[in-house]
Amino acid sequence: MLTPTSPIQWTHQGQPQHARWRSESGAPAPRRVVAADDTLAADAAYCMACEGTGLLWQGDFQNARHLLQALMRRADRRPRKAVARSAQKAAAVTPAEAFHLHRQAQAQRARVLAAVLIPLEGDYSIALRRAPDWREACTQAWGPATGERSVATLRELLGLVGAYEWRKKGVEVPALGAPPHNRIHPHYGVFSPVRGEYVDLVASAPLPGGNPALAFDIGVGTGVLSAVLVRRGVRQVVATDQDPRALECARDNLQRLGVLASVELLQADLFPPGRAPLVLCNPPWVPARASSPIERAVYDEGSSMLRGFLAGLAAHLEPGGEGWLILSDLAEHLGLRPRAQLLEWIAAAGLKVLGRHDVRPRHAKAADAADALHAARAAEVTSLWRLGVA
Repeated sequence: MLTPTSPIQWTHQGQPQHARWRSESGAPAPRRVVAADDTLAADAAYCMACEGTGLLWQGDFQNARHLLQALMRRADRRPRKAVARSAQKAAAVTPAEAFHLHRQAQAQRARVLAAVLIPLEGDYSIALRRAPDWREACTQAWGPATGERSVATLRELLGLVGAYEWRKKGVEVPALGAPPHNRIHPHYGVFSPVRGEYVDLVASAPLPGGNPALAFDIGVGTGVLSAVLVRRGVRQVVATDQDPRALECARDNLQRLGVLASVELLQADLFPPGRAPLVLCNPPWVPARASSPIERAVYDEGSSMLRGFLAGLAAHLEPGGEGWLILSDLAEHLGLRPRAQLLEWIAAAGLKVLGRHDVRPRHAKAADAADALHAARAAEVTSLWRLGVA
């Protein structure tokens, strides 16, 4: 989410300057901004970053990247005594407390690394020495340039360019078939289907009634699950999402895959009108507050989407139909939502469990013993819950 009316202000050569502040997460502009260039030492930059000062870069662009890397090293480097205290503290806390401490540390690190600021001209060009041409990437993320000068953090710009490259390259999804017709191209701000285990569950679970004529896909995202259902023989899918970016992304991918004619895309909160023999949803799996729009694919404060899906499912299922809930149990291992709570919500919604298909995650963090949440990630299971009306 951008904050179109929020300005950022600074002084350059004694003259007041201002520009539009760009922040995907909606973070406010730094209250204090100073001009910085190649003469700024990394230790001094780190001290200013920790104090919340924004460093508006005026020097060589590649040196700005080097400075950001130096800030990363300092942010990740802790004295031995601090490491020992952290280890003792981690041993004494619950998994839920460890999770919240981890999130706090992530947020603090992100604030420090957001200190390096890059000015953008009205056409998204960067008027710094050795600056790359990222105008096309910015246009894809933010829309056509308006001629208005703006400022963004270097870290956000690097993420934007990374998303641009992912969109060009695409992500191979074996469940969609053989190359080259099995790639999903995620747009900026839309969660990529890099965790393929949940897609495999949808691709392999028995379809209710053999070959349903209609299915609802709640929270379409990139469109990958709608595409899987059509490739499996579902004749019509109605897919919803609240995010216009996600709907545009899904439309692009479904068009590329040649299945758009079989999918109707609607901007809606959860369900479309009517009933279907199959209604599926892959909601965020961790009940915590998201710090940016893309994190809403993972974090859902109060489990609001999960609870909303369960509460409304019975009213949108045809007689004998099934609701497919695709959900990781990471929250259970973190102590954030017990299994009993999920089962209570299912029963309270007038639903029953018809069956469940489980798969272990294959992502790298599940095997990374150095990860702060390794114990929970190592025990994680992603499930497709088959739900029916009780």
